[in-house]
Amino acid sequence: MVLAELGKSINAALQKLNKAPVVDEALVDQILGEIAMALLKADVNAKFIKKLREDVKMEFKLCQEENVNHQKLIQKSVVDGLTRMLESDRKPFQPKKGKQNVIMFVGLQGSGKTTTCTKYAYYYQKKGWKVALVCADTFRAGAFDQLKQNATKVRVPFYGSYTEADPVQIAQEGVNVFKKEAFEIIIVDTSGRHKQENDLFEEMKQVEAAVKPDDIVFVMDSSIGQACYDQALAFKKAVNVGSVIITKLDGHAKGGGALSAVAATESPIVFIGEGEHFDDLESFEASSFVRRLLGLGDINKLFQSVKDVVNMRDQPQLIQKLKEGKFSIRDLQTQFNSVLKLGSLNQFMSAIPGMGSSVLSKGNEKESIKRIQRFLCIMNSMTQEELDGEGNLNFCRIVRIARGSGTSIEEVHILLDEHKKLSKVVGNLAKTNLGGKRGNEFDQLKRNPQQMMQKMKGAIDPSMLQKLGGMDNVMNMMKQMGQMDGIQDLMKQMGGMGGMGGASGKGKRR
Repeated sequence: MVLAELGKSINAALQKLNKAPVVDEALVDQILGEIAMALLKADVNAKFIKKLREDVKMEFKLCQEENVNHQKLIQKSVVDGLTRMLESDRKPFQPKKGKQNVIMFVGLQGSGKTTTCTKYAYYYQKKGWKVALVCADTFRAGAFDQLKQNATKVRVPFYGSYTEADPVQIAQEGVNVFKKEAFEIIIVDTSGRHKQENDLFEEMKQVEAAVKPDDIVFVMDSSIGQACYDQALAFKKAVNVGSVIITKLDGHAKGGGALSAVAATESPIVFIGEGEHFDDLESFEASSFVRRLLGLGDINKLFQSVKDVVNMRDQPQLIQKLKEGKFSIRDLQTQFNSVLKLGSLNQFMSAIPGMGSSVLSKGNEKESIKRIQRFLCIMNSMTQEELDGEGNLNFCRIVRIARGSGTSIEEVHILLDEHKKLSKVVGNLAKTNLGGKRGNEFDQLKRNPQQMMQKMKGAIDPSMLQKLGGMDNVMNMMKQMGQMDGIQDLMKQMGGMGGMGGASGKGKRR
């Protein structure tokens, strides 16, 4: 993601605050100058940059004489300013489950609108919604073929016509067909158009009048930067744009300009597109986006991601085994399957404080997923006895597994080595008795943070600890988790996790 360079530049400027013995007005001016330069390079509108600088300087001056942590104050001011730049007062449309929601997509030619329609459909289909697509683009040659192929790949019903030339009639007929079949989300893909194409704009208004959409989504191409502003304004004047999706944020340096140009629509950003695959669509929340961009992470997003893929019924048995220091190859197989369910590894890793927004490049992420999939092929070729064992396999078994999985002997050895490393970490965690009889880890963290830090430091592999941003970052993550709503409920569902289940650590123990 090119915007990751923006995050690194802003973060590098803010790091100077932590190194400076005294934070004065001169240092603040220097840091704000570097942040402003980074934002200008990302094509952010100068008006927004000026406002950000003024707000941060004002807040610093108001609190300069007070006994506060100026480093954290300025960091918070910058984060809040960037968040306000991306936020809208208008609440995003939320489809209603069990009802028929018609969503109309509009945008420029070449903005990735048809692909985004499919991504949007796939996103809700995975969440259990009954979704359908309607192709009302009769202007572009091959538009219906593209939507048809995309819809077939993600197994979403579609409607369109090779013979009918009136997009208004196609849209109306398609919506009526899917309404009769009780579809919950009906997505209408319209022709791409430019603000100077008056006929196409008139056609867009007619489609809106015919299908009466619950929400109109404007698909914005980030590659044209600030030029989005005038186009977005023209669409807003023509139809009631309710939401915005920004595409191609993974490959263009002008993404900042597109993000700031959203202000023209007075509508919230609901998703951002960062790739060509149908699952490369990320729901957007301004505060979370800014925090992850600057490497500050988002514990709530991390928690929700894990909660979505964790099978609560299996967790008590796994937690009990971990407490005993046991970790079989089958347990590793379960964890690998959970990782694949997380979707984008980069999005997940960026939610961890200290990791930043580009932990893995697109190429490295694909390579990591491919590697996990090959490991799963190897484990699928193992017997039940081998999966439940400790990984001590003789050479004959390794050869048989390699042949059965279509992999090499070396790859089987690599998997066994990975399992051995994780087993050692689990064994060390069991020896530290984290949680043990003393109760809640979060309570221990409050009572004796130094003791807790030493226990965890001895249990975690040094290289892994470095990747997590050091021990201070791990402790900060745990503090944030302890303050989160629902964390204790999740631990109860998971069977306690060594005493983490109750807030007080009281009650019967087995």
